[in-house]
Amino acid sequence: MQPQRSVTVIGLGPMGRAMVRAFLDAGVAVTVWNRSPEKAAAMAELGATRAATVAEALDANEVIVLSLTHYAAMYDVLGQAPDHLPGKVIANLSSDSPENARRGGAWVREHGARFLSGGFMSAGDNITHPASYLFYSGPRVDFEAHADLLRPLSPQEYLGDDDGLAQVFYQALLTVFHPWTLGYHQALALIENSGHDVARFLPYALRSHEAFPFFMTEYAASAKAGGWGDLASYTMMVAGAQHIIDASEEVGVDASLSHAAHRLWRKGIEANSSAGEPIPLYRLMRGETA
Repeated sequence: MQPQRSVTVIGLGPMGRAMVRAFLDAGVAVTVWNRSPEKAAAMAELGATRAATVAEALDANEVIVLSLTHYAAMYDVLGQAPDHLPGKVIANLSSDSPENARRGGAWVREHGARFLSGGFMSAGDNITHPASYLFYSGPRVDFEAHADLLRPLSPQEYLGDDDGLAQVFYQALLTVFHPWTLGYHQALALIENSGHDVARFLPYALRSHEAFPFFMTEYAASAKAGGWGDLASYTMMVAGAQHIIDASEEVGVDASLSHAAHRLWRKGIEANSSAGEPIPLYRLMRGETA
């Protein structure tokens, strides 16, 4: 009989708790630790083993999965027991900047442990959703050695040796998601404040999003070819953003996001005018002005 697989999860926010449940459902023994003991107690009721200290959590298993608010929290937590780190594998699935992930990886290795960085692309904390998957980066040998143990969390996408690469892709996708979320809520508020039913609006919203893959593919191709956007395009988009602002503010809806978009389109007009040549949006976003 093969010995039972086991892992430690440190950090029991919504994502950490989802990971514990996924491991337990897959038959993996889980040791947990959290600053707030009541969250660890709740996971213990599901079958996890509760560690009293960070040192005990580290000693329990070779692979330690972190689910924290940011990388600064990693130093605060693991710094409580740095002498228990040698020989461990720290899989930090917390969100942060790519450079902070690289610095975190260096810190972990300086303390004698191995390191993997990860980023969840999931439907909130629903890591079993069919669209959910998990980016990893760090040394391939470490990923391959522990991929099977980590597989219950979500389908895996290994990107490369660079510790920061998972966060590059993860944050790039969140760059798309955040304004989409704000824009969609602004749209729902516009519908309701205008006296209409969001349920009637929903089918049209879903239908419009079917075109997004087309735009994504087109913009990616144009970016490789130099970018989309000229003076006429920017002028059209400035006018469109102003129409959204007017429609929203007429019924008392916060149009902060649309004002930000309006400023960016205006920036494109100004860049084109000062350069005397087309400055595509892709180049503008990369910080180029000529």
